[in-house]
Amino acid sequence: MAAESEIVIRFWGVRGSIACPGPDTVRYGGNTSCVEVRVGNRVFIFDAGTGLRLLGEALLANNGAVDADLFFSHTHVDHVCGLPFFRPAFLPASRLRFWAGHLLPENTLKGVLSEMMQAPLFPVPLDILQARIDYTDFPCGTALTPGEGLVLKTAPLNHPNGATGYRFECAGRVIAYITDTEHRPGQLDRNILGLCDRADVMIYDSTYTDEEYPSHVNWGHSTWQEGVKLAKAAGVKTLAIFHHDPGHDDDTMDGIGVAAKKAFPGAVVAREGMVLRP
Repeated sequence: MAAESEIVIRFWGVRGSIACPGPDTVRYGGNTSCVEVRVGNRVFIFDAGTGLRLLGEALLANNGAVDADLFFSHTHVDHVCGLPFFRPAFLPASRLRFWAGHLLPENTLKGVLSEMMQAPLFPVPLDILQARIDYTDFPCGTALTPGEGLVLKTAPLNHPNGATGYRFECAGRVIAYITDTEHRPGQLDRNILGLCDRADVMIYDSTYTDEEYPSHVNWGHSTWQEGVKLAKAAGVKTLAIFHHDPGHDDDTMDGIGVAAKKAFPGAVVAREGMVLRP
């Protein structure tokens, strides 16, 4: 991939747990996790939450058939439920590659998605997708090379049923995608520090505040304050606060944004439609 290729990050879904559209979430958005990273003409997608539907419509409007890689952090419902509504997957001309690092050896990505898209949970099966789709399950910790000049390093995250964090390296820039994960109070996660070391952008699970966290221990999520600690320790340039709790309305997110910016000047609160250029 050419070194001069521009890298663009666009947020299509920034919520965790469940989509929460409504008048109180207009400014930040109510769709669940989906982030697009575009390198030149290559499209890389992280997670298939409800935001994936909107991304699919945008891709078809610009390109017709779609060629893209989709990396799953994990396969809890809020991170996969957009897939059946991703129109590019229904087009024979589309070429898609799906990746997951948390399911082996007990399961496979295709098997899990097939279970989601079957009666009585869903009216049509996974096989209805007509795009050419490659399913790749890899052991977490593997380094992936989905394109020339591009490396994705992976590491396990602390989340029920497992999850994978990604370090996207291309053209001398680094994007860390780290959701869903729970920190251990009083210590920084070495796996995460490795993923976000000197990252240009770190997208981090900031579901709770430090005040909320004690009543959500073992739920598998972290806080924006922990994200700040990690960002400072790892020399991160931009911390994108992500995977917002569905109960956090726009005013709450505004307050988190002000506090986070004060604690770490490079902090931003992810919102639908936001674009970052590392």
